Amino acid sequence: MPETTAKMPADYGPQQFPDRLGFELWRFERALENGLIPPPDVDGRRWSTTVVDAIAARAEEIRTATGTLPDMGAIRAAKLLADRLGVPADADTVAELARAGLIARTGFYKGHALYDGLALEQFTDRTALEQAHRDGRLLDRHAAARHLGIRDVDLAHLTRSGRLRPAARAHSRYQPRRSAPAVALFRRGDLDALLADPAIDWDTVRATPKGRPSPLARLATLAQAYDHATTPQ
Repeated sequence: MPETTAKMPADYGPQQFPDRLGFELWRFERALENGLIPPPDVDGRRWSTTVVDAIAARAEEIRTATGTLPDMGAIRAAKLLADRLGVPADADTVAELARAGLIARTGFYKGHALYDGLALEQFTDRTALEQAHRDGRLLDRHAAARHLGIRDVDLAHLTRSGRLRPAARAHSRYQPRRSAPAVALFRRGDLDALLADPAIDWDTVRATPKGRPSPLARLATLAQAYDHATTPQ
């Protein structure tokens, strides 16, 4: 029988192209997103053999440029950074790094944020990681009040006035998982910024005995008066 040879496709789709390069799908998508692979040139959905052959010749260069780590969730990212840099880190730490613009959030998987694997691979700033671990810690209202050294009622006035806003919300143990998270969580960095605010007399606030009105009540009153004055009638 005559010898047969496999026919090369005329063009490649988003599954065939990475297979031809020997790339994992995440690596192919990262290269495409970063412009290392051009967008499809056949009907806006597929790549011509000419383009694929040219990219295949640069496969190792692209492999190096795209790193070794896929995008990942906060828990895995925190362990990776903690092990490498010898600094405690948790999911809140990674979220804080993203908030500071040091590591990009790239999307979500099953409702959980994903973070840029290449940025995580290249991250080496131990001081920034320590700062993120400190500032990014999330506290519920009771822990936040303890951190400020004030009563829960004092904290309530800070939130009503807009001087303190939740950084995130979580489910309580009593609410259904399908409902919206109800527990307000406050970022430690925001609490520390409040502590440094000279406009708040923290000694007076802390000296106010239980059952007496909070000196911080005036903040909420002033905020409400401002909102009323600036709202079109």
